[in-house]
Amino acid sequence: MSESSHQHKMGAPKQLNFTVIVSSSSRYEKLKARQPVTDPSGDLLVELITGAGHKVASRELLPDDGVLIGKYVSKAIATPEVDAIIICGGTGVSITDVTIETVRPMMIKTLPGFGELFRKLSYDEIGSAAIMTRALAGVTDQGKVVFCIPGSPNAVKLVMTKLILPETGHIRKHAREM
Repeated sequence: MSESSHQHKMGAPKQLNFTVIVSSSSRYEKLKARQPVTDPSGDLLVELITGAGHKVASRELLPDDGVLIGKYVSKAIATPEVDAIIICGGTGVSITDVTIETVRPMMIKTLPGFGELFRKLSYDEIGSAAIMTRALAGVTDQGKVVFCIPGSPNAVKLVMTKLILPETGHIRKHAREM
């Protein structure tokens, strides 16, 4: 790591507040029907976030519905204590996968390197299927850091340990500079 990168990271906040949103129509329908629901990716996100010394300000399970995703992401953006928002799921190539298309307009700047690096890391693990990996990161006009990531537990672990947890504080620091 370069000296300037090291200095920037040293000035970044060490504890952040995350909102976790999982987009899964099948899990949401079970929840609505009051059936038992497991959410391994959401549970893993919470475990990794808190294990790294951060806090989870809120957690939601939503269907693959652009209106609802937009509503909850907007609410998190407007919540002063939230620093970062992770939307997990709904990033595939199916017609029902609407997370990225819903969230991208809420960002004032995107971070193309996030998706590029994530696909490279995914390729190293899963091979050519990584071509279907869609991921997005950016910042909002209120200095919030937003990530849209795939919903598989393996993808969650990879992106959280290699990209999101190491860099979110650094991104947030720059997103709030005047």
